[in-house]
Amino acid sequence: MPYVPTWVLALVAVVLVLGWYLSYSAGRLDRLHHRVETLRAALDAQLARRAAAAVEAAPLLDPATGLLVADAAAEALAAGETRSETEWLEAGGQAPQLEEIENDLTRVLHVAFGDPVEVAVLRDSAPLAAQSLLLLTQACTRVQLARRFHNDAVAAAVRVRRKPVVRWTRLAGHAAMPAMVEIDDS
Repeated sequence: MPYVPTWVLALVAVVLVLGWYLSYSAGRLDRLHHRVETLRAALDAQLARRAAAAVEAAPLLDPATGLLVADAAAEALAAGETRSETEWLEAGGQAPQLEEIENDLTRVLHVAFGDPVEVAVLRDSAPLAAQSLLLLTQACTRVQLARRFHNDAVAAAVRVRRKPVVRWTRLAGHAAMPAMVEIDDS
């Protein structure tokens, strides 16, 4: 067996470890980007469910308030349906108009259902009213959770993308930087 200098073996070991680390980091970054996209789709679905539940609960209110709720919810549904992936990428992962529409719906829901006494009266008025209000409450809670999960995934992806090794080797490729969703979901 021919003699191989120790420094050559050390260099081969370093190259192998570096190659493994870069491969592992690229795979992790790809999984994080996939997770962000999946959670974004889940958030969009929860926002649509909240808007649909608000439309269903709108007739329980007085006509003026019900019209405001139904209008804000219909606008949120329409904005969610017309958004395409290319619009998100062109906006750098964010669509401020969609976030503003969702914030408007949240504000209208606060005004319409902000008083616990009035909500209790509505809930006791009919069994279907109670069910509609329960669905709306659950939808609002799910929006909060979906946004939180999405933003946690975005934070993890951004943290990995900011590592010097990931930037120097350009492991992210041409993928857009993930962006947080900043909506009022209280």
